[in-house]
Amino acid sequence: MPVTPFPRPRSLTTTSGGAAPDAPVTATADAALPAQGYRLRTAPDGITIAHRDAAGLRYALQTLDQLRAASDFAEVGYDIADHPDFPVRGFHLDISRDRVPTRRTLERWLGILALARFNQLELYCEHVFAYRDHRQVWQDASPLTAEDLRWLDARCAALGIELVANQNTFGHMERFLACEPYAHRAENPDGFERGGRHHPPSTLAPTAENAAFATGLLEEMTGHVRSKRINIGADEPFELGTGRSRQEVERDGGLGEVYLSYVTSVMRPWLEEGYTVEFWADVFGDHPELMDRVPAGAVPVVWQYDAPGSVAEVLAADGGELRAWRDLGADIERLRDGFRGRAKLLREAGVPFWVAPGTGNWNSILGRLDNAVENMTDAAEVGLETAAAGYLLTSWGDHGMWDPPSVAFGPAVCGGAVSWCLETNRGLDIAGVLNEHVLLDATGRTGAVLDRLGRVARSFGVPLLNASPIARVLFPHVGPPLPAYPTRQALDDVARTLDQCRRDLGAADPAAGDGDVVRRELTHAIALSHFAVELLRARAEADGGADAIEAGTARRLLRELEPLLAEQRACWLLRSRPGGLDDSLARMDHVRHELLKAARG
Repeated sequence: MPVTPFPRPRSLTTTSGGAAPDAPVTATADAALPAQGYRLRTAPDGITIAHRDAAGLRYALQTLDQLRAASDFAEVGYDIADHPDFPVRGFHLDISRDRVPTRRTLERWLGILALARFNQLELYCEHVFAYRDHRQVWQDASPLTAEDLRWLDARCAALGIELVANQNTFGHMERFLACEPYAHRAENPDGFERGGRHHPPSTLAPTAENAAFATGLLEEMTGHVRSKRINIGADEPFELGTGRSRQEVERDGGLGEVYLSYVTSVMRPWLEEGYTVEFWADVFGDHPELMDRVPAGAVPVVWQYDAPGSVAEVLAADGGELRAWRDLGADIERLRDGFRGRAKLLREAGVPFWVAPGTGNWNSILGRLDNAVENMTDAAEVGLETAAAGYLLTSWGDHGMWDPPSVAFGPAVCGGAVSWCLETNRGLDIAGVLNEHVLLDATGRTGAVLDRLGRVARSFGVPLLNASPIARVLFPHVGPPLPAYPTRQALDDVARTLDQCRRDLGAADPAAGDGDVVRRELTHAIALSHFAVELLRARAEADGGADAIEAGTARRLLRELEPLLAEQRACWLLRSRPGGLDDSLARMDHVRHELLKAARG
């Protein structure tokens, strides 16, 4: 039976009569092919490869290896022509929300990324690189060192992946600003109010001194990688205009002008050195009047993590979730259009840009796979319509990255495939790809479990943005409150699905090197999700009041919680460094305290 390689090529035909497994291979460069493209033919007289460049040859040989693995390779002839939709296909992994991966975990990710034909990797950094002069900031974080970065850069280069330095330089600098030597750099040292909660300072004041400070961080990090591309972040400067820059904003034409002036000052030395500079387009996208002033070589990256269908469900519910996000300043009606609105503005302005969907693993425990697939597909569709120059798939770690790394494996292979060729990879069999190429599970169970678990969030029947009900009930103090509790029937259905996934996982046989780790971390994630279901049930019966949970139920949940936290610690250390673990576990203290109070009656 003919093999369908992964990712699915844009053109594949078969004939009877293939090549011998050890048949000679003739490779020829062909400048007429598209960039990164190739033509592969196998026949009784041998194997021929035409390739545009080194990347095209790499992908042709990758495809050939998959064909050779089939038992009937010698009986089937293949004629495959392929090239990517997007020249840059990047993967962006958050390592700053407590979970810093070990080298072994990074190597595992590189194998998956190479399989899915990503050609760029970014490790999102706030405070987890061991900067020479900033030990106080990273000393408890088990940061990446210069040696780690040089090792990773070399491993990436060997796989045809460009490692891009990524350091935020404006918002999300709270780990620096929490330390006394850096407090003076804050836009608002007293912090800020957002969504009815007080938050510690997170944004640098837009000053020349802070731009120079950010430049120093970037200089040190870029010194250990060979890429001439950087990502300076610059997203979500929530306090901008509320503190030290208030008068500047009033005097110089508004928040957009001050934002662009600061970000341009951070970019300028890198652009002058011939670097391409990525920056997030959230603030920039709210000020279309600035779009014709993007410096040459700067690339705004348009991010959007909720699929149009998910947004439409929240709008249709017209309840507390919608009100909560509007209170945070989100334009939900614009989000309903997915990537189309901002991408259209940038295209019309003639500004090269990228699209950045998400893997949906964060704020979820089990992932939100259906949302992620629609989000990634929307990004590819709009990116192709508007000639986006790149596709950057993001895997974030909000609120301590409690989800196991394997939850993002499925979205990663899907995102790589649809950014390679949307036409042929739309509707990809994610479970099948995971079983055959990533987890090596001949039983087919592990991939199927990951697929089913990733779709549990929608089964609760409570439409949310950027989270699942599982995470919202476990971490009620870090995001919008649940707008409603699931029905008893929905909770029963989810519990049955979790039970079946646990049984299937017990019978699975993933032969990949981390197969035992995957089984253990998913078994734990299922148990933690069961706990969340029972907590949702208890709160629903108490009409949403944590203090009103029945004392016996609270005591039972407390007995279940401690072993879950111990197993979370053990699973974490199988893939991640110890720094940040205590901070991540502490995010469950709120639930523990609520249950202790309820248990006292």
